[in-house]
Amino acid sequence: MQSYSNVNGNSNVEAYEIGDTYIEVKFGGTARTYRYSYGSAGMVHVEAMKELAKQGHGLNSYIMKNVCYGYEK
Repeated sequence: MQSYSNVNGNSNVEAYEIGDTYIEVKFGGTARTYRYSYGSAGMVHVEAMKELAKQGHGLNSYIMKNVCYGYEK
């Protein structure tokens, strides 16, 4: 997994991994990773999350507002 740069310093996201049709996210305070895939969260959301992860800004907020429980594992 790649460390999330957390530009503003206030995100609960610690790390992420990008695949062709998914993004896996690790949040602080848990050892679990959450996989958001095209099938579970939708292509539009997953692609938006990939871009936010690369930018290091806004990923946690996006997840909470749009796909909170849309993970597959």
